[in-house]
Amino acid sequence: MPLDQKPVPQPQPSQPSSGDVPGDAVPGTTGPAGAVGGAAADWSIRQAGPWTHRDLAANGARFHIAELGEGPLVLLVHGWPEYWWAWRHQMTALAEAGYRAVALDLRGIGGSDRTPRGYDPGNLALDITGVIRSLGERRAHLVGHASGGTLSWVAAVMRPSVIQSLTAVSAAHPRDLRRALLTDRRQLAAFEHVLSFQRPWIPERRLVADDGALVGRYLDAWTGPNQLDRAAVAAYRQAIQIPSTAHCSIEPYRWLLRSMARPDGIQFARRMKKPITAPTLHVQGAADPVLLSHTALGGGEYVTAPYRWRLMPGVGHFPHEEAPEEFSAELIDWIGQHKD
Repeated sequence: MPLDQKPVPQPQPSQPSSGDVPGDAVPGTTGPAGAVGGAAADWSIRQAGPWTHRDLAANGARFHIAELGEGPLVLLVHGWPEYWWAWRHQMTALAEAGYRAVALDLRGIGGSDRTPRGYDPGNLALDITGVIRSLGERRAHLVGHASGGTLSWVAAVMRPSVIQSLTAVSAAHPRDLRRALLTDRRQLAAFEHVLSFQRPWIPERRLVADDGALVGRYLDAWTGPNQLDRAAVAAYRQAIQIPSTAHCSIEPYRWLLRSMARPDGIQFARRMKKPITAPTLHVQGAADPVLLSHTALGGGEYVTAPYRWRLMPGVGHFPHEEAPEEFSAELIDWIGQHKD
């Protein structure tokens, strides 16, 4: 059993969450050591609300989504250490604006499958575009935060015909991030947590210790003056404790650094030279201590379509949660300009 698989407290019985799947059952959730599903894996991730929850198959795995509204599809992809619930504010705003908002749990996180492998950016990007197809749509407006934003850049390169518009939040273009990690000491120091993830098993143990206290400290340190509410922090601390989540969720960061000098990493960086043809909104918090603004700046050189850089003063690593109304208004304005 992976060392991060500590017991998760069982919830008290409650009414099922809204959606196609009851809130206390996530069928088929698996991890590297075997089955993980059931109430312990689900009680903290299928929050009830106006949305519905369901599971769908894509790219050889099963993914949990939350869905709200009707209209053009907007697919929302979370970053670390969050899961689909990070987009709760944007889901309601998008639905009210006439869009079909779908928030995805990435592979290895939340209610989605925890597979033994498949955490390189190419495969994770194919998860995203596969989910779009499984939702019955040919194209979608793609919105990604942090690691989810990195994958959104990759998806726009790999499957350009599927991406109607791209919104990258707190996420540098993969080539800019690679360059910064190789040459910029300040950005490398800001990625201290990523460096710490490179050790075997110790990071997993630290992330789940004391009921996910380290995740809470990261969240508090990475926000600006508008701190995340305590309920959100508690939810993310609980979610990291679902067995195998700590391990699976940091595997992409291990690939990021370990592949730098390997042929697969070099080939990936070369592939990312391909121009992005989707209209792109690039949102960055000016007070982000994780991804520094000067690292994110410059993504427009890879975009041949309309590109907008939006720097949000006084906002840290989580613009969609720290300033939800301002962020949602910016997002809806952008995708509204590129619906056709």
